[in-house]
Amino acid sequence: MADKTLTCSDCGMEFAFTEREQAFYAEKGFTEPRRCGSCRASRKAARSGGDSSYGGGSYSGGYDSGYGAGGGYSAGGYSSGGGGGYGSRSSGPREMFSATCSSCGKEAKVPFRPTNGKPVYCSDCFRTVRGG
Repeated sequence: MADKTLTCSDCGMEFAFTEREQAFYAEKGFTEPRRCGSCRASRKAARSGGDSSYGGGSYSGGYDSGYGAGGGYSAGGYSSGGGGGYGSRSSGPREMFSATCSSCGKEAKVPFRPTNGKPVYCSDCFRTVRGG
């Protein structure tokens, strides 16, 4: 098994689905994730009343790519979410954040809050960096 690059069904960004995550998902009988870690966290926060962040023990490991890849869900991840969650999108457009592209310096709008020390790319540079 090798790392896979998947495309998020919500924001269209590519994200890494690591060997470790693939093994975990296979062990638990889960299908491949359709959303990046940022979109999964946003959906989870919307379902739980908006007070959720990356805490709470619902993610484990796997943040090695730095692009919001998200880790595999622990035992409390899907099961405590209550009733699925693959229905229609929640209210309104998703929040976008401004950042400066680490490669070309142009302004980029991204669907996650940029963190210091991790590169952020505009969509053009991101495709170049990810080889797509």
